[in-house]
Amino acid sequence: MALYFAIPHRYRWLLLLCASYLFYSYSQPGYVLLLFGSTLINYYAALQMGEERVTSNIKKRYLIFCLLSNIGILLIFKYYNFFTQSLTSYVGQYHVSLNIPELGLLLPIGISFYIFKNMSYAIDVYRGDKIPERHLGIYALYVAFFPQLLAGPIERSTRLIPQLHERFDFDYERVTSGLKLMFWGLFQKMVIADNIAPLVDAIYNHPSQYQGLPLFLGTFFYAFQIYCDFSGYSDIAIGAAQIMGYRTMDNFNRPYFSKSIAEFWRRWHISLSSWFRDYLYIPMGGNRVAVPRWYLNLFVVMLICGFWHGANWTFLVWGGLHGFYLVSSIITRSFRGYLTRTISLDRLPRLHRSIKVLITFFLVCFAWIFFRANTISDALSIISNLFAGWDGAFTVKAWDTMPFFTNLKFEFVVSLIAIGILLFVQLMERRGNIIDRLSAQPVWFRWPAYYSLLVAILLFGNFGSKQFIYFQF
Repeated sequence: MALYFAIPHRYRWLLLLCASYLFYSYSQPGYVLLLFGSTLINYYAALQMGEERVTSNIKKRYLIFCLLSNIGILLIFKYYNFFTQSLTSYVGQYHVSLNIPELGLLLPIGISFYIFKNMSYAIDVYRGDKIPERHLGIYALYVAFFPQLLAGPIERSTRLIPQLHERFDFDYERVTSGLKLMFWGLFQKMVIADNIAPLVDAIYNHPSQYQGLPLFLGTFFYAFQIYCDFSGYSDIAIGAAQIMGYRTMDNFNRPYFSKSIAEFWRRWHISLSSWFRDYLYIPMGGNRVAVPRWYLNLFVVMLICGFWHGANWTFLVWGGLHGFYLVSSIITRSFRGYLTRTISLDRLPRLHRSIKVLITFFLVCFAWIFFRANTISDALSIISNLFAGWDGAFTVKAWDTMPFFTNLKFEFVVSLIAIGILLFVQLMERRGNIIDRLSAQPVWFRWPAYYSLLVAILLFGNFGSKQFIYFQF
């Protein structure tokens, strides 16, 4: 950062590009070539689509070439083994043997994120929403921009590329605001998510050993683990970009306070959900089609969203569940309105809102079971035992057998307190961003708050090697 502000503006893109490629090569050096290759394909195709003499048919061919290239990379590196194993398993039921070789390829970190950035850029150029970027270095930096490279947010080219041409001087308020956001991200990741991780692993890696309360607690904790892990990363990425002057989109907006599944998806992983909305759902017709087709569009988009997260049947079921939730909410809208009026809940707006938040959170947590479970059979085992064994769940003997109160008591207590702090902060954010609100407070109040956050990270943060969950996607 010091070097970034010290060198002339015209060289900053080169510094950031080198830093981004060095950052990526730290974990997987060979896959830098894949990143650069996909960048070159999209850069060249977009330039051709931007030529005035190019006909609409030729533009469409370049777009198809671009999309097939990007999807092909995903299919080979992320889904090839899944498809071959599934096909071999299926035909094996009919005593047919297939000898399809598997590819011994490591999944490139962040491949889904930079592929989606490439695809959105190509589509924007084809639609005429974006003039092709002629500076190869700037476009390569857009794709590989290190804060967002591994797990997003999936920034649009129409928003980020123009900023890469701008000059940003050092601004104390902006820099300190970015640092505060990064520290809040570190608190979410290291104090909450990483302390929750062993609690969740203890349950979900051996689900058949538990019933009732442990499964309930494991699922509850996982909801906050994945949120704090990914929201923490997003805050670190957004804060790092902000220090240099770049404004990126928010990726989370208190999703567990949503009053419906549709609202949840407007608040959760906003860059991905808006990507699917703009580049898949709306081109499929969105809600401007016949009702059955509308339902199908929603369901298919959520299935693809689930499959985007990983080559496993568990992710497909997770996406399918959310598709079912969305369709069901539309079908039952009139009935739910009638029920609300019948029992006079509409006269108690706060209670009504709280009930909807709790129901939405329960539905989201139920779907998280499939997202976290190692296999479909593990997920079904958890669901079948979730409401069993509650008779003696609150006895001393039962609690002594749970990992939360044996070898993971420290993590359990820290996690509960930290989740409480998180929820308190998010309740405060109903009236505005917590960092902005703190910045407006007197020195004697805000600086102890900053130091408390720093001390909490140092004392209670898990400093072990804990990879971000979304790196695998």
